[in-house]
Formats: sequence, structure tokens, C-alpha cells
Amino acid sequence: MKKLVREFEFTPEQLHTVERLAERVGLTETVAGILFARGMDTEGKMHAFLRPGAQNFLSPFLLRGMTEAVKKLTFARDEGWRVAVFGDYDADGIGACAILSRALDEFGIEHFLFVPERTDGYGLSVGAIDRIFDEFLPDLVVTVDCGISGRREVEYIKSLGAEVIVTDHHELPDELPDCIVVNPKLGGDYPYDNLCGAGVAFKLAQALIGDKALPLVDFAAISTVADSVPLVGENRDIVAEGLRRIERSPRPAIAALLGKVTDINAQTLSFTIAPRINAAGRMGDARAALRLFTSEDEEEIYALAELLNRYNAERQRLCDELYTRVSEQIAEEGPYGNIVMLAGENWNAGFAGIVAARVAEEYARPALLFTKRGASYKGSARSVESVNIFEALKGCSEYISEFGGHAQAAGINVTEENFPRLKAALNSFIGSHYAREDFIPTVPVAGKASGDFRRIARELVLLEPCGMGNKRPLFYVEAGSIDATPMKEGSPHLSMKIGGDDFVYFGGAKEEELLRCDLKKRVVFEYNLSRFKGREYVKGIIRCVLYDGMSGRDVELDAFEHAIRLLPEGESEGETLDMGAANALIEQKIGECAYGLCAVVQNRRTVEKFPALAGLELDIFRPASAGAANCVLFSPAPDANLAAYRDIICLDFPPALPATGRANVLSCGSFSDMGALKRVSCSREDMIYTYRALCGAEGRYVSDSFSETARELGLGFNLEQVVFALAVFSELGFFTVEEGRLRVVRGRRADLSESRIYTAVCRMKEGS
Repeated sequence: MKKLVREFEFTPEQLHTVERLAERVGLTETVAGILFARGMDTEGKMHAFLRPGAQNFLSPFLLRGMTEAVKKLTFARDEGWRVAVFGDYDADGIGACAILSRALDEFGIEHFLFVPERTDGYGLSVGAIDRIFDEFLPDLVVTVDCGISGRREVEYIKSLGAEVIVTDHHELPDELPDCIVVNPKLGGDYPYDNLCGAGVAFKLAQALIGDKALPLVDFAAISTVADSVPLVGENRDIVAEGLRRIERSPRPAIAALLGKVTDINAQTLSFTIAPRINAAGRMGDARAALRLFTSEDEEEIYALAELLNRYNAERQRLCDELYTRVSEQIAEEGPYGNIVMLAGENWNAGFAGIVAARVAEEYARPALLFTKRGASYKGSARSVESVNIFEALKGCSEYISEFGGHAQAAGINVTEENFPRLKAALNSFIGSHYAREDFIPTVPVAGKASGDFRRIARELVLLEPCGMGNKRPLFYVEAGSIDATPMKEGSPHLSMKIGGDDFVYFGGAKEEELLRCDLKKRVVFEYNLSRFKGREYVKGIIRCVLYDGMSGRDVELDAFEHAIRLLPEGESEGETLDMGAANALIEQKIGECAYGLCAVVQNRRTVEKFPALAGLELDIFRPASAGAANCVLFSPAPDANLAAYRDIICLDFPPALPATGRANVLSCGSFSDMGALKRVSCSREDMIYTYRALCGAEGRYVSDSFSETARELGLGFNLEQVVFALAVFSELGFFTVEEGRLRVVRGRRADLSESRIYTAVCRMKEGS
């Protein structure tokens, strides 16, 4: 289960400062506190942050190497040199090329644009350089979004008779290229070092053509968001200014990619435009994206935008296919290590990083996916926030042919014989350098929601553009039973009120049962303010629900329903242990591995009887993680999937379970807790009496859930008896629910013994 953590805590002195700043800036203390925690600790900083835009742009000449770069390009223009611009195949590189291309046109330089395809590899390469010289024969090569690690390739360009300017933003290598270099990470007088590649190209454009570069900020905004650099400092100003221009008057290429999208914000750039640009490179046609961003022909622009849309749809399909293949392999091998590391024949390397990121999030640990071609393995790694995968790879570099990247992502090449060695070494390295707590996903919140819901929502809009480094703040509210309803019939999305405020939970239908139960919950959400036809709407968009598994009483009735629904499946075969042996086995499994063990209980008090379970999460109805982390599961729902677990131990109830795959199922035979079954009567007289009472409730609105229906009807019987009767009579076809109302099926005849649920419960009660 995820862990709630506070994004910040204030000392009394800091709280006093926040109160003073809130009053001076005109904000709620809630929003002023968020700004203060994010570095805006003075009135001036807050005002600057809340008014991002071109007025805050830094002088490009503060960048080391910029003066020399402008002098060289001025000389190139005056001497009539031919200039080649070498970019990268992703959205950052494409945006950087588009910016510098237009700036050079305005500056008066003939130029040639080149981006490699993904199959050429990242950055400068001898093969790509040869193609440029064969086709264009430049006097000067300017790199954008690459080149800082290309010392050898720069020397090769110089040997061919051309000079080089490298503009880049990536981390500095031990040895820089011997040429003019512009990179904000070089230090010097420039106070901001987090620009993306297109951001650096935009600064070069400003240095070359001054204010005429401002219309190019839309390209820089898209690239800044796409490259996941922090949206603070000058990046925030670039994105804010770019969004204004896109919203006011998008250029044809951007309008074509947006289609019918009208809500323009950083998320629009991230999820609508950037994936389409990147899809071209992933599909082996990065030049299509480059042509789209450099063409002035509207017919060509429309056709290229349609092509990128098709590429993106195909990319999504192929990613889903690869994810399915990866998931099948994970299920086959079992997700029981500190990493998920897999290889497949001819997997598309262009999609490996996307799928690895999805796997890392789902399994809450680093994921490395390799495509195997012959004896060569080429892979992409993605990590979780708490694990620095670059440092882990560095610690195991003896098994790696080549790698590069940063804390959360990396590219790796290994040989076939070193693949299993690297897997073992990484698993060991991460196991020894990180605690198990590091793999528990955290949910950082700004705090508990309080105050004027509508005013806070309005003020939080001022934090836009939000993204990496300036995430939308999350808050939480505490709740018990929540009456959630589908947004429309059959919808997977829920709407609800909590404390009088409106909330929406997209995809929340799978947790409707948990929401309804009276468990103590923390509902984590973000404020959302929208306007439609002149009206303002404020809602909380729920991101996750965390619960106290030991609280609540209503949950026991839902658990009873799960148990009787599963009983007809029959008891799973498996070894039977006494309590001592079961506790020893649990202790052994937890000590050996953090993954693979699921201890199932039907009574939450059972947990206290097994000391080895201390410290494990208590999940309700379904495992909280898909990653098979060791857990205690209370009352698995019939649709719960336990197939990822290696060992399942039923501690207080016969092991009638949902899907368990190839798990080793055991039970604690010396400790059996009949729980609510003790309160159920199987006598024919009592069943008939309950049936008549249910007939009297015909036409009333009820739930699809037997337990909720029992609560709603209030027939005067103990609720377990009503749930049991509903389950049996529904199975026999005596009752149905039509359009939310209970209906009696007239003329239906059947004997109680024909109900699998009835016979299973009778068998259990007789054997107790």
C-alpha cells in the first residue's frame, strides 16, 4: 500500500513567515505555504513566480561560450559559410532544430538540418557525420541537444575541415569537446542550469536575433515539457510564455497536432503534442517531425500532422503489445527480485523505455528491458524515485559494455554471457544499498484540506504551468463510509460528496466497495477548477485512497459475502500446517525475500495470533500492489488476482480462493475461525422465512452487492442471514436486480440443495 508523506513541515518561526507573506501577497496560508516550501521564501520571489513570462528571461550572454558562438556564427554569415545543424530524434532535439533553423534564416545563414534516426544511436556518430558531409559539405557544424559527450566525433568533424559549436544541456563528461561549447551546466554567470536542449537553442536564437526570437518560444515550451526538466526558474517562464502564444494563436503545425483540444496547459503539451513528435522517432521517421516543425506549406503540415497521429496510434498499439509480452514473462518468472530485468528476441528498442517506465511504476522497483539481437543485448532502464539506477549500473559496470543516463533512466548494452551476471549483480547491489521501505510508493501531500475550497482552487491555478519540479499539490481529506455513484450507467468513474464538497474519481469503480465500507480513509486529491458556458466548477480529482485496514465494522459483512461467493469453488488443495509451523514459514519467507508471500485472513484479529506478520501491510479485498510485495490480505474478493504470489497461506479459513496461478497454497489447519458463518442458519424454515421477507421488499432500490442490499433493506434479520439468503436465492434464479430494483422471478422452482453456495455452507457448518 502507498504511504502518505508530508511534502513539507514548518517550524513555528517559518509558520509566522508564511502567515506574513500570505497577507502581503494576498493568498491563503495554504497556497503561500506551498510556495514558501518550494523556494519562494520572500515577497519578491512569490510575485515573480506568480507572474511567469518573457519579462523574466535571462540575458543569453550570461551563458559561457555564448559570446564566442555568436561571433563564430556572425563570421560564418559574413563569409558565406555553409552551416549544418545536428539535432536529436526526440521532441527536445526536434524543437531545438526548429528554433535554430528559423533563427539562422532570420540571421541570414544558409543551413542544412540533420537528425539521426533511433537506429543510428543517440548523438553524434561517424556514420551520421559522413552522411552530412556527403550531402552538404558544411564549413561549420552546430549541435543542438547533443554533442557534449562527443569529443571524439568533434575531432572527426574538424579533421574533415569544418569547425564545431556544441550546444547541449546534458551532464558534463570528464573531458569536454575541443570547440566552442554552450551548456548551462558549465557554470559561470548564468544562474540557471536546468534548460533543455531546445531551451539552450532558444537562448542562442535570442543572442543572434534579439526580440525576433520571441515567437519561437512555443517550440521551446513544448520541448521543455517533453524533456521532463523542472518547471521552475527560466523553464517556467519559457513554458508560460509559450503556452500564452499557443493559446492565443497557435502556429499551423501545433494547431494540427492539437486537433480539437482547446484546454491548453503544460499537460496538453506533455500528453497531446510531445508523444506525437516522439512517436515519429520511435517509428524510425524522426525527419517527418522535423519537416512538420520547419515547413511553411499548410497542406504539407496537415499531411505530416496526420502522419504523426498515425505513428502515435501505432506506437501505442506496439507498446501495448510489448507490455503484454513483458507481463507474460514476468508472470512466468515471478516478480520476486529487487529489480525486474527481462530480455526478448527483437523487442523494439524504441518502445523499451516506455514499457519499462510502466513496469517500474506497476511493480514499484527498477525495470530493465532488453532487446536481444544475436549475442547483443540493448536495453532501457527506468527506476522508482528512491532508487538511483545510474549509480547502481555504475556499481555493476564490470558486466556492462556501455551505459549512460541519470538517476531515473538509462540506456545499457551488455553481452549475452554478461546478462545473467548483471541481473544478479544489480539485484544484490540494490538489496544492499536500499532498505525495503525505499520500495514503498509514497504519496507526497501538501497537507490536510481545510479552508475555503473554492478560493484555494482558484489560487492553485496560479501555480501553473505545473509539471516536473513544480507538481500540482495534492491534499487529503479524512472520511469513513463514502456514498459514491457512477458518473453514468456502466461508467468506471465515480462521483461523490465528502464533507459537502464534490469529488470525482476517474477509474474508481474498482474501489467502490472499499469506499462504501466504514474503514477510516485518507482520500488524496488535487483541486480542479474549470469553467463551462460562463459557470465555474470546483471539484476534487481523487488520485488515490489510503485506508486503515484494522478500522471499520461494515467491512466484515462484505468479507462474509466474499467468503460465501468463493466457497462453491471448492477448497484448493495444498499442505496443512499447524500454527507454529505456519508462523515459522511466514518468518522464513519474509526473511528470504520482500516479495511473493500472501497471508490470507478472514478475521482481522487473526493477525495478532501470528507474530511473524508484524510490520506487513494489511490489504483489504485485493492486494494493494501488483508487484507481489509480501502482505496480509483480508477477505480476497472473487475477482482478486493472486496469481503473482509464490506462496499463499490461509490462516483462519479453508483455502477457497480466487485466481492463484501456480502459487503454492497452504492452510493453517489447527486454527479455523468460522466467523460470521456461526450466525447463519441453513434450516429450511429459516430460509423460507427469509425468502418471504425478501419478496415483501420487491421493487425497492438495491445494490448489486448482497451486503449493501442487506443494509439497505433492513429486514430485521441479522445481516449475514440476509446476505446468505440473497446469494442462495439469486443463484437459484428466484431474484434478480433490474434497473436497480429487486425483482421476484415468478414460477421459478428449485430445491435448496441445487445451490452450490447453500451446500458449501452446510458442509462447512457440519464439519465445524
